[in-house]
Amino acid sequence: MTGPVAHEIRQLLAASFAPTRLEIINDSASHHGHAGHDGSGESHFTIEIESAAFAGVSRLERQRMVNRALGDIPGQRVHALAIKAKAPGE
Repeated sequence: MTGPVAHEIRQLLAASFAPTRLEIINDSASHHGHAGHDGSGESHFTIEIESAAFAGVSRLERQRMVNRALGDIPGQRVHALAIKAKAPGE
């Protein structure tokens, strides 16, 4: 079952990047009791995304692109995001 934040992340990234692969992994349970764990069950995520939009773009700029697409989610509504962004064929 996907929570509302994970669902919103998926919708925003799909609309922004038309990914060929998109995985939203909820890591929150492994951070229970740690800083940033807010009890919502949706505080820590790993995003694995593959999109042609990332071709020829540095790893840092790819992460910035994803963060921009997510608006107020990173740092406001989600404590931590691990982003693995690749272009097709990488």
